[in-house]
Amino acid sequence: MKVREIMTREPVFCAPETKIQDVARMMVEQDCGGIPVVESSRSKQLVGVVTDRDIAVRVVAQGRDPSRTTARDCMSNPVVTVTAETEVESCCDVLEQHQLRRVPVVDERGEICGIVAQADIATFAPERKTAEVVRSISQPAGTTQRTRSY
Repeated sequence: MKVREIMTREPVFCAPETKIQDVARMMVEQDCGGIPVVESSRSKQLVGVVTDRDIAVRVVAQGRDPSRTTARDCMSNPVVTVTAETEVESCCDVLEQHQLRRVPVVDERGEICGIVAQADIATFAPERKTAEVVRSISQPAGTTQRTRSY
């Protein structure tokens, strides 16, 4: 099975200049925990990801004003990605290796075209693989290699 079969297509995204307060509103409206950041609305080149954790750790905990802080100020980058042609099993390996709850899907130009979340894996992957992914992602930091926060 390929990622294109399980990914959420055309995910909502923001520009680097988008205020974090607006990014947080997008998360509420879309019921999601991460918003991809793209170069511009014309070039959907992926440049980062803002997660609810990024907002909590890099904005709120540091006392920064969310109405003045931008996505660029707190986004995670570089971004680990997969393509629509990636096998779901390989996508699971990426999630596990980097302890990610979601991974953006990019096309051949590096433009965002989808996203695969842990919930997609739980819905479409075999139970054994889903359990593996959840167990690996949920390990406390320091027990496995953690490279990204999204």
